[in-house]
Amino acid sequence: MKIISWNTNGLRATAKQGFFTPIFEQHKPDILCLQETKVEPNQLPEEVRNIPGYFSYFSHPEIKKGYSGVAIYTKEKPKEIFYGMGIKKLDNEGRLIGAKFKNFTIINGYFPNGGQGPERLKYKLEFYDAFLKFILKLRRNNENVIFCGDINTAHEAIDLARPKANEENTGFLPIERAWITKVVKNNFIDIWRHKNPNKKDTYTYWDQKTRARDRNVGWRIDYFFADSKIISKIKNVGMLNNYMGSDHCPILLELS
Repeated sequence: MKIISWNTNGLRATAKQGFFTPIFEQHKPDILCLQETKVEPNQLPEEVRNIPGYFSYFSHPEIKKGYSGVAIYTKEKPKEIFYGMGIKKLDNEGRLIGAKFKNFTIINGYFPNGGQGPERLKYKLEFYDAFLKFILKLRRNNENVIFCGDINTAHEAIDLARPKANEENTGFLPIERAWITKVVKNNFIDIWRHKNPNKKDTYTYWDQKTRARDRNVGWRIDYFFADSKIISKIKNVGMLNNYMGSDHCPILLELS
């Protein structure tokens, strides 16, 4: 089974530029998880909303159009689709969608950015804490959890090109990074780093304004995490670094 996760930074724009349907043709994912879609499904062309051979599900904000949003395209129909964590103030930005299958549950998240002042950082940390409680509850229900998406934080210095310059910037603050450490201590594995413990200069996001991608001055803020008890089922994890259409690249997970 092949799963791809990708922050599209606007699904309509990605599709209009010709970068959306080729990901199905070239990589043939069994599941595609999208973040920052910035769209309601009725705003999408039919050929984007409904891909032949896939079921598609969308979540978008209740409060703000053209913002946030996540989607899942899947070949196999899930047993259940869920939206959010059941906490209204954290669910109303359309940041979380999950699908339950026979052997695992996948959660696709576009986690908040901590910029734009202390209130937004507080919201991000509240979202983080609620999410960890949520996945621990799923584990207690004997669900094998995989979660993916744009976490909006680089965990360690190896995960961004300029760690020293960003020590006081959101996305690399000690308090944000500590949450990822807490996730790992709760036996959820950062699969890329697990498979590539010392690999440098591999990122998933680059600032477009400064053409940072051309110089590979990036951040690894997009992740696949899996419960440690199913780590033996992970065959491969990778970055589709050269796939364009967004300021993020898609990331790939293969399960046996």
